[in-house]
Amino acid sequence: MSSIESGGGAGAPKTARLSAGETWRALYRHFRPHRRIVALGAFLALIGAASGLAQPLAAKALVERLGEDGSVTGILLVLTGLVVFGTAIEALASYLLERTAESVVLAARRTLIGRLLRLRLPEVERTQPGDLMSRVTSDTTLLRAVTTQSIVSAGTGGLAFVATIALMGVMDMVLLGVTLGVIVVIGCAVALVMPRISRATRRSQEAVGHISTVLERAFGAFRTVKASGAEEREAAVVEAAAQEAWRHGVRAAKWQSLAGTSVGLAVQVSFLAVLGIGGARVASGAISISTLIAFLLFLFYLMDPVSKLVQAVTQYQVGSAAVARIAEAERLETEVLEPAAVGTGTAGKPGTRPATVAFEDVTFRYREELPYVHHGVSFEIPGPGMTAFVGPSGAGKTTVFGLIERFYEATGGRVLVDGRDVRDWALPELRATIGYVEQDAPVLAGTLRENLVFAAPDATDERIREVLVRARLNELVERLPDGLETLVGHRGSKLSGGERQRVAIARALLRGPRLLLLDEATSQLDAVNELALRDAVAEAAREVTVLVVAHRLSTVTLADRIVVMDAGKVRAVGTHDELVANDPLYGELAATQFLAAAR
Repeated sequence: MSSIESGGGAGAPKTARLSAGETWRALYRHFRPHRRIVALGAFLALIGAASGLAQPLAAKALVERLGEDGSVTGILLVLTGLVVFGTAIEALASYLLERTAESVVLAARRTLIGRLLRLRLPEVERTQPGDLMSRVTSDTTLLRAVTTQSIVSAGTGGLAFVATIALMGVMDMVLLGVTLGVIVVIGCAVALVMPRISRATRRSQEAVGHISTVLERAFGAFRTVKASGAEEREAAVVEAAAQEAWRHGVRAAKWQSLAGTSVGLAVQVSFLAVLGIGGARVASGAISISTLIAFLLFLFYLMDPVSKLVQAVTQYQVGSAAVARIAEAERLETEVLEPAAVGTGTAGKPGTRPATVAFEDVTFRYREELPYVHHGVSFEIPGPGMTAFVGPSGAGKTTVFGLIERFYEATGGRVLVDGRDVRDWALPELRATIGYVEQDAPVLAGTLRENLVFAAPDATDERIREVLVRARLNELVERLPDGLETLVGHRGSKLSGGERQRVAIARALLRGPRLLLLDEATSQLDAVNELALRDAVAEAAREVTVLVVAHRLSTVTLADRIVVMDAGKVRAVGTHDELVANDPLYGELAATQFLAAAR
């Protein structure tokens, strides 16, 4: 059973517009868990709108009562009560919707973060991390309005619009026709603007993602930037990205402002038309002055539902761009970390014994358009003991480790751990078996303790002290001002290269693996620490299976067996003495690369 979940697309996410149906389905997926509270907010908003609709009718009665010299106290109290009640209800509805909107954003970020951290390694390598981060931060923020306010505004605004039009029609159909004529003309103009808002917003979000990308690049190589005197050049790159985001943001703001002000224009033009035509109808006796006043109040009230409708459509255009970018990130391929079905391997269930590793005619390439890295690689490694992989650069040594960890999937053949195809292992089970030290020995921002227990969060203090001694880190901890609680800086910037390597090795040892993969794990160590760490690795090799990619003869000669790789193939397997005598390539490597470090 494969533990890879396809999200429907491969490669770096490319922003493409979703169809209207796809956009609504994506929006509803975010909106669905909160539909009840949104419905409550919409209901309260409708009550507030209804109280607003009653106000012009009360005003009409007030004018008529004044004309009859009657008491207006009761009507004034009713008007005041309607205003206070409507304001309070709308405030409560607004709070409920804003709170729900924040919950929508939180849920979207939680889901997206969980998915991005389960991305397959090839997907991460094809994608700019800064762009992915912007989808978690700025793009999800745009969901706030579109998944609650725009939906409710469209619903309540639409109902209030229909109700207002109906009441205006009851009062005078002629004036209603004038009003609708103006609204339709300006509404058509607004409809032409909406696609421009969507395009400008989408490009603005892409530019924001580019800002994150170039900043992540600069901070990821901060010392190199400073050492190269490239601060101004990098600042110019970031500024260019910021300028691009500004241009598209201003363009989106321009079209949004045009759409928003069109509502006020429609009401003002309608007011002038209704005032002129309505005044003539009052003069002719077709309608009363109270009717004209009430109609004008309805006309001003109509501004609110029309504004809500325009705002809802505008927010939809903005949100659809964000939804498209989030949906594209969600379609990247991820690993399934839940327990998978056990395959039909020949070995029993994993226990505490050293793991065995075998490659059976494995072929591999990173992408279909790229050449093969492995061409029928085969070898068997029993446990325990140390096996060294040597060969020229580009021979495929590090890729062996990536295939064992299932960072990549073999294109052909089988990779076996404990006699089981790694594709039949549950990924958590497989990786819990392995300790892995990468070539660049990354250290995460945080304390030294947090880095050490990163792969073994339940490790005891006694176990930590034991591993510190084995990794020759105990003296470093004693020198640090806060011991294990000392902050190591961004990517371990407060540690030397050798210290970072020892932290990475200690982290792997602390996990208590049955298979230990070391990719040039001692390349940055001085002679004294290298010798001490070689002893620690040799000690570990008596209990677990150790695979090491090495370029130093001092490491290679300790190995129980050596696998010589060249051009993606296994050239020879044997001990150091056997290979020096029988394999010309190994003899040449030993003479040129290793002998300077020997004896």
